[in-house]
Amino acid sequence: MTGQIMPFWLKQRAFLTPQRTALIGDGEKVTFAELDRRARHLASCLAGLGIKQGDHVALLMPNRVLTVELIHAIAYLGAVTVPLNTRLTPPELAWQLNDVNASFLIYDAVYSDKINGLRDQVTCLIHDANCLKGRRHSNVNLKEHIDLDDVHTIIYTSGTTGRPKGTLLTFGNHWWSAIGSSLNLGLNRNDRWLCCLPLFHVSGLSIIMRSVIYGMTVVLHDKFDPVRVNESIKRDKVTMISVVTAMLSAMLDNLSDPGYPQHLRCVLLGGRPAPLPLLETCVSRSIPVYQTYGLTETASQIVALSPDHLLAKVGSAGKPLFPAQLRIVNNGKEVKAGEVGEIVVKGPNVTRGYYKQEEATAQAIQGGWLYTGDMGYVDEEGFLYVLDRRDDLIISGGENVYPAEVEAALLTHPDIKEAGVTGMPDPQWGEVPVAFIVTRPGAKLTEAELNQFCNKLLARYKVPKAFYFVNRLPRNASNKLLRRELRALIRQQG
Repeated sequence: MTGQIMPFWLKQRAFLTPQRTALIGDGEKVTFAELDRRARHLASCLAGLGIKQGDHVALLMPNRVLTVELIHAIAYLGAVTVPLNTRLTPPELAWQLNDVNASFLIYDAVYSDKINGLRDQVTCLIHDANCLKGRRHSNVNLKEHIDLDDVHTIIYTSGTTGRPKGTLLTFGNHWWSAIGSSLNLGLNRNDRWLCCLPLFHVSGLSIIMRSVIYGMTVVLHDKFDPVRVNESIKRDKVTMISVVTAMLSAMLDNLSDPGYPQHLRCVLLGGRPAPLPLLETCVSRSIPVYQTYGLTETASQIVALSPDHLLAKVGSAGKPLFPAQLRIVNNGKEVKAGEVGEIVVKGPNVTRGYYKQEEATAQAIQGGWLYTGDMGYVDEEGFLYVLDRRDDLIISGGENVYPAEVEAALLTHPDIKEAGVTGMPDPQWGEVPVAFIVTRPGAKLTEAELNQFCNKLLARYKVPKAFYFVNRLPRNASNKLLRRELRALIRQQG
């Protein structure tokens, strides 16, 4: 051990508040004492399979209490958890398993077809998670302490360009992410955080990490369902929830009451920049939405709006969390307030780099600063406004067009439910924006009407040159829009 040493988190939490509820999910309530007992038992079962310190253990699991137990059990052995995106195909999963040198793959039986499709492509040992508890367990010395410099998780990025990369997240990264969030939003003994984001995503996993650090109850849903979420907020006394824009819109569409109960004190909104009309609707209905900005590489949020500025800075992602720093850089130099550039961040929650990717690490992290690839600006008071991914930027006739800005304009139309914008090659302008539209039920819109509507709101070069009406937009497991797949849709449209 070389870094800062702490008691093992779950062990310490079970000692401090043993009877406090840790998890509500799968039809049961689990205390921290029970969670610790189950995780220890699972750890001994995993050790019996041969899992040891330093091994990379991949998980192909849904949002279940068992998944949480496995995450803690793997850490108890000093092994590293590699959560896998359950939406990936067998070849995609096999590539990640081989790339990360996984020794073991633990899976849920609901993914048996995927497992059968990759068995002959990987060398790791594969085990059904549902059979683990029935195995003869092994006597093993479990971790009593953790080193904040040790790697806890390897999470693969979504791979917006090229192959995904395995992001190394240490215990320290998770610790400082949790501390930064608590210093911004505060802690309440009665807090309950609803987790309906997948646990293989850093946003979902970070909630599990905060739970044992804060001693906070997590209400765990196996998937996002807006009706079920709205009911759970009331029934389970949820005080906090993490969502992205599409999820929040669906929740509001299915909310019969004017607003939410007063015990809901924070709706943490991540993902792409939220359209202003949605935020204004939340303000008018007294729904406490706090925009935030983060990445896998920052162990979840690194910038967030504080309660002090909820109404004054609608549309801003906020300021850096207390332990973090932020710059806006263009051509290697920090720019002035109001000028657009790349968002660059630094802090103890920032990854040390990518697994086996020295060149990519050196390119992304320079002098301790993470170059995010996202574009934005800060105002005179230092509040961040996120515009778009640098890779999504459309350069039309030398002018920058940010898809999120065009999408936000389109979403002000009362008949538009969802909008996605991407660039299309053009012989005259180099590239032009095009839009994909999901209308509300019963709505009848034409391309001519939308063109006229956009011309009133946007500069001419920002107005989409084509509008495609679709039943749904491509999204990942966290409901984030996949603009790279919009480009494939253009080819399908002919």
